[in-house]
Amino acid sequence: MNQKYREIENNAYPVDIQQVPLLDYDDFYDVVRGLLKEEENHCINYFTVEKEEDLFFYCCIANDVSKSIKLVSHSCKKENPVLLRSLTPDCLGLSIFEREIHENFSVGFTGHPWLKPVRYPHDNADKPAMADYPFYEIDSEELHEVGVGPVHAGVIEPGHFRFICNGEKVLHLEIQLGYQHRGIEKLFIEKESSLQRCILSESIAGDTSVGHGLAHTQLIESLAGILPAESLQIERCIAIEMERMAVHIGDTAALCGDVAYQPGQVVCEAIRTLVINTTQLWCGNRFGKGLIRPGGSNYPLNDEVAGAILKVLDETERRYTEIKSLIFSLPSVLARFEDIGKITREQASAIGAVGMAARTCGIPMDIRVSHPFQYFREVLVNPVVLESGDVLARSMIRNSEVSESVRIIRNLIGIWKNINRKVNSPVYDYKLKPGSFAVSLVEGWRGEICHIAITDNLGKIDHYKIKDPSLHNWMALALAVRNQEISDFPVCNKSFNLSYCGNDL
Repeated sequence: MNQKYREIENNAYPVDIQQVPLLDYDDFYDVVRGLLKEEENHCINYFTVEKEEDLFFYCCIANDVSKSIKLVSHSCKKENPVLLRSLTPDCLGLSIFEREIHENFSVGFTGHPWLKPVRYPHDNADKPAMADYPFYEIDSEELHEVGVGPVHAGVIEPGHFRFICNGEKVLHLEIQLGYQHRGIEKLFIEKESSLQRCILSESIAGDTSVGHGLAHTQLIESLAGILPAESLQIERCIAIEMERMAVHIGDTAALCGDVAYQPGQVVCEAIRTLVINTTQLWCGNRFGKGLIRPGGSNYPLNDEVAGAILKVLDETERRYTEIKSLIFSLPSVLARFEDIGKITREQASAIGAVGMAARTCGIPMDIRVSHPFQYFREVLVNPVVLESGDVLARSMIRNSEVSESVRIIRNLIGIWKNINRKVNSPVYDYKLKPGSFAVSLVEGWRGEICHIAITDNLGKIDHYKIKDPSLHNWMALALAVRNQEISDFPVCNKSFNLSYCGNDL
């Protein structure tokens, strides 16, 4: 073990929290900054835990080459004020984490460009009013501001977008979220029922029920010493790829709707329905709720459902291939996608973009490959990587990932058919390893999902931390609309399709 950090060799592998060295802040600062200067490393989470009169800070840094996770920590006394040197000027991706720590614990980060609130919890440290949010301003008679939301005309969650424009051109976009802070992380501690926690995990972001449910389940299994059967791991990978397919096809429909190409919209909506109805056939819920549970399943895959999935894959591949060839050859669509909402590789890397948003900028970031989980440890995944970073890339990556998911699912079902399939019921009466720290990573359709749990000396969950990929990628949207026409915002926004509730934990 390196004296500066504790290294976890595999995803979802618990360690004794006492083995995580507590550094003084100067050493912590140097270690984190040094690690994040290396392109192969990225921060998956940075958070604070309050214990009596002390604050404990944990930074989790993933190495995408060695597949390891490094834990770096420091502590300090709760004083008024606590002032620490900000890492944000050297590591811009840490800005959102330092803002959250500041909001929750009144920790000041000297040198941070702007310590603004993230979520406005009712019991936060400074209790700023949402009406007093410090929006960025430019004093000029030639510029004007445009506010959108937080109440929207469509079926959408609350979020406010403040544009500074010169005529129709956007100079700056600031995104204010946090209107429905739900306190979900605290509920994972308060709810001692194992089943309640599973249901809660599926509600973190409704369009990623399988992704978040799996992140929670494999976290619990790692702490409980439960090894899921090979067939169960395969089933979970099939489920998360079906979720990926369904959302990508649905988003293709929405993008077509935003540029008034109705044939593309209605055809993709119909194809998406085929996929989610097959998930409903499997577990009784179109979004996969109830499918992922610790140790076993109430809805084990059977030959009938596997056959239905394969049939839908054939139909989806045929119909989606046909419509996407029309979508991406139509000049009126391409004119609204190409060179619109561009972000560069440098920008994406600086802000810590993950998942699809990173892969459209030439960054091959995919947890299925870099920190494989479940049966992805055994099968080949080919991450789809594009370079242009515009709406067109974020549209095209969806159809390429659908094709890759079809290939993966067919492969997994072929393996599943030829193994000894063991059916276990879910395990709810587990006991968690005491005094432990565990990290669970999953590649959801948006990107990297991270769940972290710390247990006390009795094995009870003492702290639970969740990160949806949207937390990283909202800044990518803000950068994408700079120097664009304000009328391009809807299609830029939909090309990322980020989660409001996934941010407002």
